[in-house]
Amino acid sequence: MINVLIVDDDPMVAELNRRYLEQVDGFRWQGSVSTIQAAKQMLLEGDAPIDLVLLDIYMQKDNGLDLLPVIRQMPNNVDVIMISSASDMPAIKKALRYGVVDYLIKPFQFTRFQEALSAYREEHQLLEQTAALNQSELDTLIRRNNNRVTPDKTKLPKGLTKLTLQSVWEWVKQSRKQAFSTEEMAAEIGISRVSCRKYLVYMAEIGVLDTDIFYGSVGRPVYLYKLVPAKIEVMDALLR
Repeated sequence: MINVLIVDDDPMVAELNRRYLEQVDGFRWQGSVSTIQAAKQMLLEGDAPIDLVLLDIYMQKDNGLDLLPVIRQMPNNVDVIMISSASDMPAIKKALRYGVVDYLIKPFQFTRFQEALSAYREEHQLLEQTAALNQSELDTLIRRNNNRVTPDKTKLPKGLTKLTLQSVWEWVKQSRKQAFSTEEMAAEIGISRVSCRKYLVYMAEIGVLDTDIFYGSVGRPVYLYKLVPAKIEVMDALLR
C-alpha cells in the first residue's frame, strides 16, 4: 500500500480529497494536516513512512511550495502531487523544478484525480519491484512523466468540441461579472450545467480562468470562476 499525507488547511477540501483517495485502489490515507510544520512532523515522526504527499499551495499561514525543498532534503523518498488553485507559471515552474510527479489545478474532476493516482501507483510499483530497466522501458517511463506534468494544451480533452468551447469563451469574455458560477453560465448560454462545467474546468486547467471555492450552509462547494485578462490572447489563439 502507498501511504498518503494530505496537506491542506481547508478541512472540507482535505476531507473531499481523502474520500477521493479511498476510491483508488492501492493507497492508504495516513492523515491530513493544515500547516507545513505539522507536515514536517508527520513526515519525520509519523507511525508509518509517507510515500506520497497531496499538497496545496495557498494556505492561510503557509505557502505549500516551501515544503518542497524540505522534502527533498529528507533521507526517505517522498513524492508530491500538487493540488491547488494556483495556475500561475512561477508556481508551476517551481513545483516542477522540485520534481512533483503531477499537478492538479482546482477545481478538477474525479477522473483527473484518479488518473494521477493510478499513473503514480503504476510507476511506484515499477520502481519498487524492478531491479533494473532497459533503455526502452526507461524511455517509456520518462515520456510518461513528461506527458503527465506538461500536457498538450492545444489538444481538447475527450468530450469537448471547439464549437461549444467557442460559445463558452465568447460568453466569458462578454460577461461583465467579476466572478460567475456554472449555474449562471448554463442559464444564459443555453447548454447544460454539466457541459458548462467541463469547459470551465478545462479553461481553469490551462490558466485562462481563476477559481475560488465557497461553501454553503450545508457544506456543498460552489465554484466561482473569473477571467484572467492576461490569458485572453492564449485562448483566442487556441480557437483560431
